[in-house]
Amino acid sequence: MRHVTDEGLALIKRFESFSPTIYVCPAGYETIGYGHVVLNGERQRFANGIDEDEAADLLRRDACQAERAVLRLIAVPLTDGQFDALTSFAFNLGGGALQRSTLRRKVNREEHPEVPEELRKWVWDGGKRMPGLIKRRAAEARLYETRA
Repeated sequence: MRHVTDEGLALIKRFESFSPTIYVCPAGYETIGYGHVVLNGERQRFANGIDEDEAADLLRRDACQAERAVLRLIAVPLTDGQFDALTSFAFNLGGGALQRSTLRRKVNREEHPEVPEELRKWVWDGGKRMPGLIKRRAAEARLYETRA
């Protein structure tokens, strides 16, 4: 199975930020590390917090779900930058968002020059343009445009 590169993981880390303790994310989920949603039965495991190495291990495992979504939904060859950008997108919004998006259709039609613009549309939360999402989508768009 193909995996997100270190550059892609760094992008996800930058926007998810590190928290050594459990907090409630904007979507209302208990979260720890780099955006790891605390599952039923994990609360006790994380009661004393985690360090950055543990958080990085959780991120790699969590990223597998986003990687699988990209591999399942995208039927054309992708550069590492394109794969990483789409994996970050799916990590943030879920595979369902990618599945039902114009973004996916443009990628699969190999309309690659139009994809960064599609990424930049996904910046809304609760009817508001979110500065953090604007920055994240811009970073994903830049990564998508890289040739490597």
